[in-house]
Amino acid sequence: MKLATQIFFCGFFIVLVLHTHPATSQEVEDEGEFNYDEKSEKGPSRWGEIRPEWSMCGHGTMQSPIDLLNKRVEVVSHLGRLKRSYKPAYATLKNRGHDMMLKWEGGAGYIQINETQYVLKQCHWHSPSEHTLDGRQFDLEVHLVHESLDGKVALTDHLEAITNTNETESVMGLIDPRNIKIGSRKYYRYQGSLTTPPCTQNVSWTIVGKVRTVTQEQVKLLRVAVHDASDTNARPLQPINKRTVHLYRPSDPKDD
Repeated sequence: MKLATQIFFCGFFIVLVLHTHPATSQEVEDEGEFNYDEKSEKGPSRWGEIRPEWSMCGHGTMQSPIDLLNKRVEVVSHLGRLKRSYKPAYATLKNRGHDMMLKWEGGAGYIQINETQYVLKQCHWHSPSEHTLDGRQFDLEVHLVHESLDGKVALTDHLEAITNTNETESVMGLIDPRNIKIGSRKYYRYQGSLTTPPCTQNVSWTIVGKVRTVTQEQVKLLRVAVHDASDTNARPLQPINKRTVHLYRPSDPKDD
């Protein structure tokens, strides 16, 4: 139906696992130092020139996002199912100037990869999507950020509160990350980087193959609430540079 086409938009569920030390893996909080306007001196193609510690944005060979092109994806079975153990935790919704971030206090459970547990710290949204599937870009992408120990959520009311004021934070109370449904056991994995300065590399990306739906209102609020002049906060695609992209596909088609 035409109405449904106008209302519903697609988005990615993406898991980032930071293998670097927390002090060097943090995304920049203040967009005043960079933006997403390619014509600007602070735009994506110039990020690596703004600060010496951001040089990886311009010279890194394992940068994100990338296009998940089917012809270069290697289907594997050894990765196994995603092992998630999430739990409710108190959270705060924060306007970071370039995106909206939901941050859990003390972590909200973990994901396990190769016997190592990575604690869920925060999630944030990019619109339109940064990663693409065979060149197709979606309207929204959500990143769930996890860090190692060493180194459907109702957000509308809180987004509107931030949109209509100059406040940058809104206390959310207890939020259960298990309400963010994945909907598929199929996922892509590759080694890349943060998609904002400092563009730190050695980030393990897990991209769930199921495309979910969100409403036009949700997409709009996530951008308007940021209070910037841009209609996007998506970094352009980066060269894959011969990196391998794995696709875990369960043997049971029902899990696909």
